[in-house]
Amino acid sequence: MKARTVFRSRYGASPLHLLLVIGSFALAAYAGLRLFEGDTLGVAVWFVGAALVHDLVLLPLYSVTDRAVQTAFDRGPGDRGPTPRVSVNYVRVPAFVSGVLLLVWWPLVFRQVGHYTAATALPADGFLGRWLLITAVLFAASAAVLVVRTSRWSRDQRQARRAAK
Repeated sequence: MKARTVFRSRYGASPLHLLLVIGSFALAAYAGLRLFEGDTLGVAVWFVGAALVHDLVLLPLYSVTDRAVQTAFDRGPGDRGPTPRVSVNYVRVPAFVSGVLLLVWWPLVFRQVGHYTAATALPADGFLGRWLLITAVLFAASAAVLVVRTSRWSRDQRQARRAAK
């Protein structure tokens, strides 16, 4: 048996995968060490606070929101349209992308950063409007894809019924 086959059977993936995983852990450890060089207590408090806010506030919030959207898209047992789970994804994906953008840029979106202009020499206004515009475009594109796919599905269903007659 080849050494590569033995490695793959024991590890479960190629040696390149292991090398990439080790490299990513090394990079994360380096970034963590560099991050802790400054304000160690502040960074630790931020990580713990972020975990608590996610687990106690955000997770229940987006779970309830997801359940509400699933209920809104739910159809009766006689409906033959695309499944509710698939339809819900047309709301989930733009909401997720918009949420990540807001999470990354929230200080600028809500004008919580006073030193931004001094550090970059760029104005700090306009981020809320841009984020809202990006969110609107994401939802509009998702709605357009949903309409196209639903119309194709309906057309295919009509053709299948005609062919069955």
